[in-house]
Amino acid sequence: MASRSPAARAERRSAEREGVRDPLRVLVVTRIFPNAVEPLSSPFNRQQFAALGRLCHVEVLATIPWVPGASLLARAGARTDAARLASVPQEDVVDGLRVRYPRVFYVPRYGSAVAGMLEVASLAPTVLARRGKVDVVLGSWAYPDGAAAVALAALLGVPAVVKAHGSDLNLLGDMAGPRANLAVALPRAARVVTVSQALGDRAIALGARRDCVDVVPNGIDTSLFRVRDAAEARAELGIPPTGRLLLYVGRLERAKGVFDLLEAFAKVEGDDVSLVLLGDGSGRAEAEAMAKPFGDRVRFLGARPLGEVPVWIAASTLLTLPSWAEGSPNVIREAIACGRPVVATNVGGIPELVRSEATGRLVPAKRPDALAAALGDVASRTWDADQIARAGGGSWEDSARLLLASLRAATQGVPPR
Repeated sequence: MASRSPAARAERRSAEREGVRDPLRVLVVTRIFPNAVEPLSSPFNRQQFAALGRLCHVEVLATIPWVPGASLLARAGARTDAARLASVPQEDVVDGLRVRYPRVFYVPRYGSAVAGMLEVASLAPTVLARRGKVDVVLGSWAYPDGAAAVALAALLGVPAVVKAHGSDLNLLGDMAGPRANLAVALPRAARVVTVSQALGDRAIALGARRDCVDVVPNGIDTSLFRVRDAAEARAELGIPPTGRLLLYVGRLERAKGVFDLLEAFAKVEGDDVSLVLLGDGSGRAEAEAMAKPFGDRVRFLGARPLGEVPVWIAASTLLTLPSWAEGSPNVIREAIACGRPVVATNVGGIPELVRSEATGRLVPAKRPDALAAALGDVASRTWDADQIARAGGGSWEDSARLLLASLRAATQGVPPR
């Protein structure tokens, strides 16, 4: 929390008990947020910002990529992001949050170097109309949203906070254009919020001031992600009550280790072992083709509603996430809260979540042999679900309180403790 007098802290606690919101006015700028076309997108941002909105005043500008003729392209059946998202309404209410979906001009393929500048130019009229009505601008996704937030906040004369999630620093930070923009933006942010310490170190390496980096872990929906009976969960899903079930939840992309997982699965011994993958992505068709020799032992179920995910976790023997790079993947938090062991790669903030062998195993990235051995070992053991769940993290309300402290500190120029 931000440093303040005992009287101020007591006043804040009293206000929270009485349901009085902090008067702080936060303008969020992000490209990772649900919309009418992609309602399942970025549930972590939806949940955290909804919880934040119950603590202070929050408005979200969830940007939509746009090119001239986007609507015509959509009617012609084009599959570009601009065409797919052309029908998203201009504004909506999501989990009690007022959300606007402004269109941002982008240059396909080669626009990463100028994406931040284009976002500022596209959003400037909308943001300037809020002069005097915003206390802090929060850019959620370091580039281009975080970089744009720094410039837009300067136009308003208020501080900016940049929130990083993982690939926005781990991958984009290695690209010349985004890296140059981040080198300008990160030192100018009043605070930089990261979801793990490892990502915080990466932000510092890219230019963030060490004393302005706050680690704010994500939360979980504790009403959904909790220990449940596996047999009941399997009955609810209509799947066999016996057999070892390996579960993957995430994007179906090469960098998420999906192809490494399928290669490893072929080496896991036992005809009673099956694999279910929840999610979608550009690698799905190739992954399905690769999995054909496994028959019905490997199932691709696509993206599923958030309420269905904990049932699948409860029905599983373990959850696996063999990513090549990560920030702090929430699905691991959710699996641990459900009492299921995890087999994941030793990258990014994952070791901060799987802290001991009491909750699972970590293996090197891009090593299908090591992954296969860990999957076989963990799937053959008996695990104490309640013990695993005790290693879990906090709720989204806890996460939102930490984020609010960082935002408030940005307006006061005081580092949170």
